[in-house]
Amino acid sequence: MTGLFSFLKRFAGNRAALLGAAVLSVILLAAILGPMLYAVDPFDMVGRPFQLPFGKYPLGTDVAGRDLLAGILRGARVSLMIATVATAGAMFCGLLVGAVSGYYGGAVDNVLMAVTDFFLTIPSFVLAVVVVAIFQPTITTVTAAIAVVSWPSVARLVRSEVIAQRDRDYVQACRALGMSNAEIMFLQILPNALPPVVVVASLMIATAILTESGLSFLGLADPNVVSWGYMIGVARSALRTAWWMTAIPGVAILITVLAINLVGEGLNDALNPRMRKR
Repeated sequence: MTGLFSFLKRFAGNRAALLGAAVLSVILLAAILGPMLYAVDPFDMVGRPFQLPFGKYPLGTDVAGRDLLAGILRGARVSLMIATVATAGAMFCGLLVGAVSGYYGGAVDNVLMAVTDFFLTIPSFVLAVVVVAIFQPTITTVTAAIAVVSWPSVARLVRSEVIAQRDRDYVQACRALGMSNAEIMFLQILPNALPPVVVVASLMIATAILTESGLSFLGLADPNVVSWGYMIGVARSALRTAWWMTAIPGVAILITVLAINLVGEGLNDALNPRMRKR
C-alpha cells in the first residue's frame, strides 16, 4: 500500500500527466457512453452532404450525408478497442519471448533474437500493410497486424531487463529453494522488470491508434466499421472544399495520442523517480 500511495503521489505531482489522464478519461467515456446517448447509425444518410457543423448536426455531415458526430463517437470506440487489444497481444508475445530469451541465454537467446531482429528490419507500417493486404481486411486482421509489428520492441526491452535481473541474489535464493524456471521467470523476475514495460505499453497504444488510422486511410480496414482513420479516408476527396471533414477526426486522433503520451510520461516519472531527478 505504501508503494502504491507513493506512486500515486508522484503521478499526481505531474500536472501534464493529470491533464492527459483527465482528457483520456473524457475520451473513454465518450467512446463507451456516446453511441448510447447519441443513437445515430454512422452509416445512415441523415441529411444533405457537406453540411457545416451547426444546428441539427453539431459536427456537420460528410460526403454522403452521414452524421460526423455519430462517426466520431463510434469511431472512438473502434479505434481505442483495436489499439488496446493489439497492444495487449503485442505485450503478451513480447513478454514471453523476451523473458525466455533473457533468462535462458545461449542458443535459445540467439534463435529468438534472430527472429525478433528479422521483424525489426522490416518497416512496421509496411509490414502491417502487407499482412492486412494478404488477408481479408477485418477488425481481427487489423488488430493482429498491429500486434505483429509491435511485439519485437517489447521483446528486446524485456530481454534486457531480465538479463539485468537473472543473476541477482533473490533469483539465486529462488533457485536454492527449488523453484522452477517458469516460476522464477514469471513470478519473480518479470514483476521487477515491469515498470519500463508499462511505460512502453502506454505509448504503444498511441502508436497503434496512428497505425490503425493509417491503414483505414488507405482503405485497408473493415468497410463495415467506422473508425477515425476511415472517416479521414472517406473525406480526403473533399479536403479542399470541406476541410472540416478530415480536420475533426484528425483532431480527435491528435488529442487522444497526445493525452496517452502525457500519461505515459507521467507513468515514466512515477515509476522511475531517479530518472526524473536527472
